[in-house]
This record gives sequence, C-alpha cells and structure tokens, in this order.
Amino acid sequence: MVAAGLWEPFTPPAALRRREALGWLGYVQAVGPRVPAVDARSGHVPVLTVPGFLTGDWSMIPLARHLRRAGHATFTSGMALNSGCTEMLVELLERRLEEVVEEAGRPVALVGQSRGGTLCRMVAVRRPELLAGVVTLASPLLHQLPTTQALLKQVQLMARLNVCGWPWLLTPDCLTGGCAERTSALLGSPWPADLPFVSMYSRQDAVVDWHACLDPAAEHIEVGSTHNGMGTDRHVQRLLTATLKSWRT
Repeated sequence: MVAAGLWEPFTPPAALRRREALGWLGYVQAVGPRVPAVDARSGHVPVLTVPGFLTGDWSMIPLARHLRRAGHATFTSGMALNSGCTEMLVELLERRLEEVVEEAGRPVALVGQSRGGTLCRMVAVRRPELLAGVVTLASPLLHQLPTTQALLKQVQLMARLNVCGWPWLLTPDCLTGGCAERTSALLGSPWPADLPFVSMYSRQDAVVDWHACLDPAAEHIEVGSTHNGMGTDRHVQRLLTATLKSWRT
C-alpha cells in the first residue's frame, strides 16, 4: 500500500455508509448446503477466488457456489485473513496459482474482491501464462489505498501493531517504505497483451473511491452494489458468469 497523501481520503455520505453495513448481511449465504465440485479439466474455465482486505476465503463462498452452479471449478486462495504484507501476499498467491494450474491442467481465471483484486493484478503481470483472464470486484487498481479516513486510520493502526509483535498484519514498510514502492510499481506495470481483464465497480461504493477502479487496461462494468456486498450481489454474479463463459482455455 502507498502513502495515503498521494490519493485523498474521502468521506462517503451517511446513507452509503449504512448500505455498506447492510451489505455484510449477504454473507449469510455462506451458510447452506454444499454445491458439488466441478471437474477442473473439463467445462468452463476454472476460477481461483481471492478475498478482500480483512476477510478470508470464507467471504468468497457465496460467489464460489454460484460459479460452481454455472459449471466452473473453483479454488480458494489459502488466505485465512487478507491482512498481511503486500509482497508476501503476492508471493503466496503466485504459488497458489501455480498449484491450481497444475491441478486443473490449464490456465485459470483470477477473481478478486477489493484488495484481493489488487493482488490479482500484481500477480497477473508476473505470470500471465498461467491465466485465462482476471476479474476484479470493487478493487483499487490505480492506487492501493484510495479509501476513507476511517479505514486509513485502521490500516495505520495495524502497521503499528505489526511493530508491536503482530506479524500477520501489514507492516509500516507496506505503507511508505520499499514494499510500498515495489508493489506500487508492480500494480502500475503494463498489462499483458491479449489477456482479458474486467474491472467491476460501483458509484455506490463507500469503502473504495470508485475512480481508482478504472484501470485503463481493463474493461469497466458499472454495477449498483455496495463494496462489501459485491461478492453476494446477484446481478454481479450473473455478470461475472457471463464474462467467464466467453473465455476459453
């Protein structure tokens, strides 16, 4: 993540903040009957899902269920909590992507929500040969921390806690040091030629400034979801499956 001064924190209207709180209710869909696995070596493109900041793979369960119903094999990122050093998470995701591609026997799609999508873009420019494409959901792509003042304070607190002995949290180096510089350069790297890239964003987003989702390299799809509810929104899910079905591996 980059120094916040390079992108002004914003204060969303109270009505949007209330919608974001309600957006978490969609995750009750994580509780329910299991949807059978899909053979990754046949059918539609396999999908590796990546959770957002301060969530884990559990948060992608509703979306993964929808994808399996639509014929996609799904794989988790292995992130119990997306809260750590950016460089370490990029390395973790790259290793996980290699494992999934080996198991599937073909390139896979990366689908990341919020910070998860930011990580997906970084991995994609490093390993495009492993990918069928990338879809990001409410992900900051032009800057790593285009967010609210309240969330910015939480991030700064986490960095201080890391120094105090909480190693699973991002470090001060991720905010203003070498890690921030290297990952920002990676995030801004040219997009691989002919690799599909879709960024879904919402002007109703009260967590990430939606302008930061408009990566020039991506196809932009506007939706009406909240930030927190992006992965459980039925319209977003339908748009995602329609996008993925157009990709071939």
